[in-house]
Amino acid sequence: MIRWDECCDVLVVGSGAGGLTAALRAHDLGLDTLVIEKSVQYGGTSAVSGGGIWIPDNAQVRALGGTDSAAEAVAYLRAVTEGEIDDGRIEAYVEHGRAMLQYLERDTRVRFEAQAQYTDYYPHVPGGKPGYRSMDPLPFDAAALGEEFLRMREPSPGTLMMGRMAMTMKEARVLLCRGKGWLGLTARVLWRYWRDREGRRLSQRDRRLTLGNALVGALRCSLLDRGVPLWLNCALEQLLIVDGRIGGARVQRDGQWLNIKARQGVIIAAGGFERNQVMRSQYHPQPSEARWSATPPCNTGDGILAAQAVGARTALMAHSWWAPTLKVEGEEKQRALFIERNLPGCILVDAAGQRFVNEGAPYSDIVYAMYGHDREGAGSVPCWLVFDAEYRRKYPCGPLLPGYAQPDKRLPEHLRRMLHKADDLAALAAQIGIDGAGLERTVQRFNTMAERGRDDDFGKGESLFDRYYGDPGVQPNPCLAPLHKAPFYAVRVDAGDIGTKGGLLTNPDAQVLHEDGAPILGLYAIGNSAASMMGRTYPGAGATLGPAMTFGYLAANHIHAHGQQRQGQAAQAAQGR
Repeated sequence: MIRWDECCDVLVVGSGAGGLTAALRAHDLGLDTLVIEKSVQYGGTSAVSGGGIWIPDNAQVRALGGTDSAAEAVAYLRAVTEGEIDDGRIEAYVEHGRAMLQYLERDTRVRFEAQAQYTDYYPHVPGGKPGYRSMDPLPFDAAALGEEFLRMREPSPGTLMMGRMAMTMKEARVLLCRGKGWLGLTARVLWRYWRDREGRRLSQRDRRLTLGNALVGALRCSLLDRGVPLWLNCALEQLLIVDGRIGGARVQRDGQWLNIKARQGVIIAAGGFERNQVMRSQYHPQPSEARWSATPPCNTGDGILAAQAVGARTALMAHSWWAPTLKVEGEEKQRALFIERNLPGCILVDAAGQRFVNEGAPYSDIVYAMYGHDREGAGSVPCWLVFDAEYRRKYPCGPLLPGYAQPDKRLPEHLRRMLHKADDLAALAAQIGIDGAGLERTVQRFNTMAERGRDDDFGKGESLFDRYYGDPGVQPNPCLAPLHKAPFYAVRVDAGDIGTKGGLLTNPDAQVLHEDGAPILGLYAIGNSAASMMGRTYPGAGATLGPAMTFGYLAANHIHAHGQQRQGQAAQAAQGR
């Protein structure tokens, strides 16, 4: 016998974009829904992300002059996942991603804009596209949230101008390389922030939300419109079995133990296990450190562990949404290097001073290369991003503003400790403990190729994806420039991530599968709590949030349909009696 302290139809564990989408859909289908969040802030990893979703054949493609089809998307996903995912989840995602998006834009405050120039990560693969599939959330005015805005997880500082003002991806791309109109854009961003006097009385945070904060803000506001409760500081401790199915959960809220009855189902949307060092040591290639992650510290795999305790099957546990990261003293999470590597005038080198990867490749591929290349005498976990004075002058790098805006002499002490600097390559190599002669040979060869505009070793700048974050003012290859101007610089790069992609194995309805292959009735998992239907790869920007939200939508649909079926069976049984 279980004493229930709270009852609902659907319990959603986690308040990222996937969980909030599932909660909205469940409520709109007539289900009494409760969202719980372990942290004292809602939004999870989604709030610190770019907020984009990857939706093939979305309704905006043709209006922007592109073409796409479900068949091409399925072919592309099958190619990049190398046939590893053959259980129907790819087809379910492609088919229902559009329906999920249509539902949100019709019935909630969420709005997206397809990015015509944001290419798939492997556009050369059959079915790949040069744009249109990645969609960014439109900016959202947090004034609609009132004081609830202050309980949302803050955006990553790397996405803010001067550490405070929000930018869209389009705006950041213009400002990155001082593209056409960058001065006017800078003035507009500043003005938008400073004119919001009422917002600055509440907080220094920008109420013009962009990226992941815009998505989470619009979803949370839509839940407030409906009166759907969201409990903060409420951690899942145990899944409870009732009549042979998952019927609720034991949680700890504000230090108090509670049993929550979930009459129809539990949806685990609690993120991955990247901040759980024990799990990283058990499952990941080594070395692997929780502190290298670019995600919030609350992602410790609670949902995965709770489901494993009731017999759930897992998959892809050795894999993450990898991203090279660097540490900034005083920040709770490391910063992912998404764009710095693509810019001209930098290289990634191992302990032997040698390049080992196309620096402009998709960020997940960089870390796979770091682990694949790592060996004695040529260690690449960690590796080093090396650049010259011209790169330092023109471009940002992690927390470092471009030198024209923040010269070395104005750097705070903690950033000076992060940034290694020397007048020649041999001295720089000695500082960071790598082979000096090897670094000099590498730079000499790289410079010869850069001057020709062709990377014969790794092909940097040949892919449309590489070039997206290159500097269009540098020709013939916007990703290549020689390193020839002293002083020279280096920053340490760790084998980080933006979340784990191994988790609970699910079917196309997001039901968690038991070790015996059968669905665990009443239990669903989405987002990084579930093993990714993208396999080991990363098809395009938004390939994390797109599936999380789509399978959250599908989980709610299945719970509703299954609940109606159970009610019908119960009615028939009653009539039979």
